[in-house]
Amino acid sequence: MTVAHDVAYRVEMVDIRKSFGAIEALRGVNLHVKPGEVVGLVGDNGAGKSTLMKMLSGAEIPDSGRILVDGEPLPLTGPGSSRAHGIEMVYQDLALCNDLDVAANLFLGREPYERLTRRLKHRQMHVEAAEHLARLHIRVNRTDQGVATLSGGQRQAVAIARAVTFDPKVLVLDEPTAALAAREVETVLKLIRDVSARGVSVVLITHRLQDLFEVADRFVVLYEGAVWRELVPAETDLGGLVGAMMGK
Repeated sequence: MTVAHDVAYRVEMVDIRKSFGAIEALRGVNLHVKPGEVVGLVGDNGAGKSTLMKMLSGAEIPDSGRILVDGEPLPLTGPGSSRAHGIEMVYQDLALCNDLDVAANLFLGREPYERLTRRLKHRQMHVEAAEHLARLHIRVNRTDQGVATLSGGQRQAVAIARAVTFDPKVLVLDEPTAALAAREVETVLKLIRDVSARGVSVVLITHRLQDLFEVADRFVVLYEGAVWRELVPAETDLGGLVGAMMGK
C-alpha cells in the first residue's frame, strides 16, 4: 500500500449535523484523523458515535457538513462512494456468511472468475487468501474452513482482514472486542496495531475502554452529539476518560 505522508489529515469531518425527527443526534461535530493514527471514539450510549461513523461510511447522509479524504471532498451519496474513496467499516455484527469458508468471505462480492467459462478461480482465491492472512499475522487452520467453526476472535480478524483487502485509507471498527475472551482481545488489538503500521487510519468505537489505552493515539469524546473533549493516553487515565464521557 502506498501511503501519502504529505497530507496533514487522512480524513476530516467538518460541522457534521444530523437529526432524526426532533432528536438532534449530531450537533456540528468536527473530527480529524491523521494517516496511520488510531483514534478512540468514545461516549455514553446515544452520544452519537455510531451515527457519526455511519456518515463517514455512507450508511447515513448528514443533514449538513462536509467530509474530506486526503483533502478532497467526499461525495455524500452512499456506501459505494465512501468505499471508492478508501473508507471501510466493520460493524459489530461482522456481516460474515456462515455457510461460506474463509477464502469465500474474504473475496465476497469480488470473486475472480475465468473469463470464458465464468467459473470461480477457487485455487487462486485460497492461495491469495492464505497470503493475505499471513501478511496480517492472522491464524486459521485452513482457508477452506467454514467461518461458522471459527472462534470469536478469528471471526473478528477475518472481518477486519476482508476490509483491509480493499486497501482502505480509513478503517472504522465498531465494538471489535465486545464479546471476546482476553486472549482473543489481544489478537484483535495486535491486528489493529499492524493495520495502523501499514499507514491505515483507524477509528475505534468500544466500551472496553482499557483496550483503547493499548492501541489508541488519541481519544475523542462525544457528549450529547458534540465533541466534548480530546485527550491523549499520557494525559489521562481510565477514570478521567469515564468522567469526560459523563460530561465532566
